Amino acid sequence: MPGEDGLSICKRLTSSQDQPILMLSALDSSEDAIAGLEFGADDYLSKPFNPKELVARIQSVLRRRTRVDLEPVSYAGQVLQFGGVVLEYDARLITRTDGQKEILTSAEVVLLTILLERARSVISREDLLKLSTGREAGPLDRTIDNQISRLRKKIEPDVLRPRIIATVRNGGYSLSCDVTIVK
Repeated sequence: MPGEDGLSICKRLTSSQDQPILMLSALDSSEDAIAGLEFGADDYLSKPFNPKELVARIQSVLRRRTRVDLEPVSYAGQVLQFGGVVLEYDARLITRTDGQKEILTSAEVVLLTILLERARSVISREDLLKLSTGREAGPLDRTIDNQISRLRKKIEPDVLRPRIIATVRNGGYSLSCDVTIVK
């Protein structure tokens, strides 16, 4: 590359931005790969390479990066209220409007966190699946619908007429209330 080598570009990018980096290089020694990874690359691939391997490595880097981004830390230590429901985030404990308490599974907490962070926004099923699990939906994938159904059973006063998590026809799902931090 004229003017600057890949290692210095990698170092500059990782110091100023948080984005995944896969280095493609004509340098194929293990020392070169180690240097690239130490300078901040998420993966390193030497030329010549198989295009299918490149695609697989890109998908792998993006999956790993998405999983890291999904760790539910934004509400750590807080108590939240939405739609009359109280969530003790660290304990994963929901207290419904009728006083009944429910414990959420890890998957339910991740999904609810995504909805809480984007309250009143419509999120497609595909985006919810990608954000919560890091994978793409298949043509008949009903994972998110099933998870939303289980989550509604734990937080909605009336599952047949949900008012907290709304279904948006041809759109996805939306948390249809504001979120306040109680503590």
